[in-house]
Amino acid sequence: MNDGNGGAHNSAAYDSTVGIQAETVHNSNVYFVHPDASPQEKYKVGVRFLEDGVPSRARDMISDAIAHGHDNAEVRFHWVLAMLSARAYHDLSTEELQRLHHASRLVRTYAEGEWKDALRVAFGLLAMLSTADGEIGRVLERLRALSPRQHDAILHHLDLLLTGSLKDSLWTENCERAETARFGNDRVQRVWAYFEPDPIGPRALPPRPSTAAAARAALPVRAGLFVVTTAVLWFLALAADPAAALIELLVALGAGLTAAHFGRCWWYQEHQLKARNREPHFPHTSTPASTGDGFTNRVRHSFDYYFSTRVPHGFAPHAWLGHTAHIRNGLIAEIALLYRESRISVDRVNWLIRHLAEDARDRHNKGTLFDQRHQNHIMTAAKALCVAALLALAFAALALLGTVASGAGAAQILLAILAAGGAVWSGRVAASSWLEARGEERRMVEETEAYQAQLTTRQVAYQKWKSFLDDTRPSELEMETWLNCDKTLFIDEALRHYQLTWRDLITHTILITPARPYKRGRVKGGPWRYSRYSFRLFLVTQDGVREVSTEFDFTDAKRGNDQRSNYRFDALSSVQVTERTHVGYDLELVLTNGPARNIRVKDADSHQLAPDENAQEITEINLNSAGFIHTFRLLEGIAADGKGWIERNNPNNLPPFRAVD
Repeated sequence: MNDGNGGAHNSAAYDSTVGIQAETVHNSNVYFVHPDASPQEKYKVGVRFLEDGVPSRARDMISDAIAHGHDNAEVRFHWVLAMLSARAYHDLSTEELQRLHHASRLVRTYAEGEWKDALRVAFGLLAMLSTADGEIGRVLERLRALSPRQHDAILHHLDLLLTGSLKDSLWTENCERAETARFGNDRVQRVWAYFEPDPIGPRALPPRPSTAAAARAALPVRAGLFVVTTAVLWFLALAADPAAALIELLVALGAGLTAAHFGRCWWYQEHQLKARNREPHFPHTSTPASTGDGFTNRVRHSFDYYFSTRVPHGFAPHAWLGHTAHIRNGLIAEIALLYRESRISVDRVNWLIRHLAEDARDRHNKGTLFDQRHQNHIMTAAKALCVAALLALAFAALALLGTVASGAGAAQILLAILAAGGAVWSGRVAASSWLEARGEERRMVEETEAYQAQLTTRQVAYQKWKSFLDDTRPSELEMETWLNCDKTLFIDEALRHYQLTWRDLITHTILITPARPYKRGRVKGGPWRYSRYSFRLFLVTQDGVREVSTEFDFTDAKRGNDQRSNYRFDALSSVQVTERTHVGYDLELVLTNGPARNIRVKDADSHQLAPDENAQEITEINLNSAGFIHTFRLLEGIAADGKGWIERNNPNNLPPFRAVD
């Protein structure tokens, strides 16, 4: 779970492994294309795909826009970048090369301007692949003359195409730009927000259903019976001794009204206390096997975490947890009841749990956390006054019976006793109905006001957290830029370690896979991005393959677990891909002189797809984003043909690409 400041917390039982800490899909319209979208709109979405590292989808969108008449130098420039991005020359099919040749002939038809210049440079660099080193100076001058945006886009998307002295001459400045942009835009303080799930909306427990209607329906009959029996008793007493009966009646009325006034308060407070004590809660425990289902346990762990980190001054975390155990148990039951539904992760509710922990701390600081004491004092006083009034009422009733007995016959005395008994019974049931009706009316008013106030407070906290996330969360372009900077500097370090230059390389490829434990997130329609990556770089030279792998913490780009290995072309025996729907994609490298190595390229994600997303399309996006397609083709070719594949695909042996200027 995340504490809102970029720190993550998780717990695992003994002998268990933390794999995926959290995953989320942001419901954004960044890649949304309406079926009736214009070619211009499709082009813009295609450019966004390209900038965010999804060239396969960019090719489709921009090609569709061109096919529907939206074609100019700017559009064609981005189309060329999409065609060449994350691909080496040997990855291009014959049809794609023909389309590129056709596009190069169209350059002269476009209006002059910066985009036409950029398009010329892109095709010029493509033609330089089979040109002698001494002839690249003019193209490099034109490349450096472009705007920074066009210049950087060309270098980034043509990375696998540029080799030899051409790339050597650009590499230093490329690394300098990567070093500068690597931690730009406050990366370290913002990356965590990308993996934070979108919070679920605020909820609060609504008022319990009222039983006032049933109580009010029974009240007239019971009150009428009480009035009749009381009247009979008073008339009998009045007939026996009018003066005494009048005084006793006034005392009885006063005592009854007093008992009703204070009894209502006493009854209401006592019943509310009993209702709160009957609310469902689970006993406090710190073990994973606590009472309740899995969701409730996760809610409990989250409450324990946030209450232990939101502690008032003067309290130790364990003391605060013990002090608030009853309050916390009630809140756990409330949140579990409100949000227990399928596919709702506790991570989406953590904002509310954090808010409740902070609210408990703030109320303690104000002295209002346990406000029941004041209510208990009020209830005690009301109870005492009510009991005193009831005793007075009882004495008045006995006095009335005495008055009847002093001046009436046996029949009247028996009738008076029956009337007194009826008055006591009917008075009790009438009082019960009246108290319940008035109490329910009061409870509904109070609970409705509390519900509205609670919901409003939570709505404010929700909007505050959501706005903070929206302002903090990096864009797809920022995430892709940071990742590309990490890749560039990693490659540079590997080259320096092996004392290689780009002139020494035939080709290279880098495979980017998740490193456990990780958190992952993506924008709807986009690739998965991870909090921890494994970079695996393959440098292909005339002498063989040098493989370098490392793990990256994407938040701060810290590395660990570096591994290096070298092998000849004939040592790579075979390359296999295993696709398991509920597990993911595995790449298996089999060497003749060692055990097979399994590389998890991507984890399964079918359960995370939106209903309108195509599983095959999202898989293709993620595999392309990981560099899997190019890596697999390269390793498969080497495993099948050995050094013969290298000789056929050496940049110096490529067929010339003739750009039309």
